[in-house]
Amino acid sequence: MANAASGMAVHDDCKLRFMELKAKRSYRFILFKIEKQQVVVDKLGLPTESYDDFTASFPVDECRYAVYDFDYITDENCQKSKIFFIAWSPDTSKVRMKMVYASSKDRFKRELDGIQLELQATDPSEMSLDIVKERAF
Repeated sequence: MANAASGMAVHDDCKLRFMELKAKRSYRFILFKIEKQQVVVDKLGLPTESYDDFTASFPVDECRYAVYDFDYITDENCQKSKIFFIAWSPDTSKVRMKMVYASSKDRFKRELDGIQLELQATDPSEMSLDIVKERAF
């Protein structure tokens, strides 16, 4: 396990699953949560799952980190893919939880080599598919 400056460890499984998403496209998305002072995998989304399935996976009142493999077609008709990192921090979550996630985010993100875009969201509208599409192009 990697040890963070904030005292937050990153479970090896997080990096392993991320590499599988990036290299083999084994998953459409991965949700991560902080549990007992370490970041662990919370949920793996199958390659067949939609963006709606992804957004429905977030708890309403708890913070999460997530990565999403977004496929799209360019104006030149080329198939492309970008990996989004999403920091989910709903207004309804506890202040302490928001602080822990905020202070550990950059360190955790550095562990995942290959993230292309980042979104911060406090409610579902801030990570809508339209926003993701807009950022990807």
